[in-house]
Amino acid sequence: MLQGSYVALVTPLKNGAIDWNALEVLIQFHLDEGTHGILLLGTTAETAALAQDEKDAVLRFAMQKIGGKIPVMIGAGTNNLSQSLANAIKAKELGADSALVITPYYVKPTQAGMYEYFGEIAKKVEIPIVIYNVPGRTGVNINPETVVRLAKDFPNIIGIKEASGNLTQATRIIRDAPKSFTLLSGEDALNLPLMAIGAKGCISVTANVVPRLMSEHIQSCLDGDFARAAEQHAHLALLNELMFIETNPIPVKEALAMMGKISPEFRLPICRLQEVNRERLAAGLKKYNLI
Repeated sequence: MLQGSYVALVTPLKNGAIDWNALEVLIQFHLDEGTHGILLLGTTAETAALAQDEKDAVLRFAMQKIGGKIPVMIGAGTNNLSQSLANAIKAKELGADSALVITPYYVKPTQAGMYEYFGEIAKKVEIPIVIYNVPGRTGVNINPETVVRLAKDFPNIIGIKEASGNLTQATRIIRDAPKSFTLLSGEDALNLPLMAIGAKGCISVTANVVPRLMSEHIQSCLDGDFARAAEQHAHLALLNELMFIETNPIPVKEALAMMGKISPEFRLPICRLQEVNRERLAAGLKKYNLI
């Protein structure tokens, strides 16, 4: 079953290229610290800034290093159907456990268009598909009715990463979709409330820096220990906030650089954290004994 704390893994860069040593360190960090699953080539990975050959190389390298030890989800969605299909097929060929397909961005499709789009991918690719709903980045929201219809009509559409921030919408999906369909939190600040209403895990930015704390928090929720989960949520609150003081993945990559795990390097238009926020981030990381 799709559940637990999935880290939306960053892509470490050095001197303009993929930093393979750092990527191996990060993967081992998550294997050692109990992360439940890894998302490769998500938004946090700066996927839009990577060339196709770089994406292919990252996937091959990461899949080999992970070695089937924990589930892998691969980001496959674009706003081009042919490319999304090709990406999902490649995810299947590489042995990924699921493919994350974002709602088509910029073009602002109708609900009917999104139903047909996701349905076409589901019909043509034999891999479990997770819808990614993040209206703040895409400019479009997939409505609960559309999600539920897709979940009922296509058995390999197995879940949704919900990052709309709308608890009412999430509640309707959890209530009306088949019981086998999984809702994952796509916003760390809402992990606890979403799991309290029936989500089964998260795809986390914060897990990049505190994988064990996040996996333990999500496990508390899965175990129904919401008293402990509330304490963990409160403890993580500052860190969750700091990860979004500027556009993701700027703060999380700066944090990992401060922790000595990667170089503080980005590809434009993503750039370095403002100095005032860098000081704020460093102060916060010290409170968690991360630096």
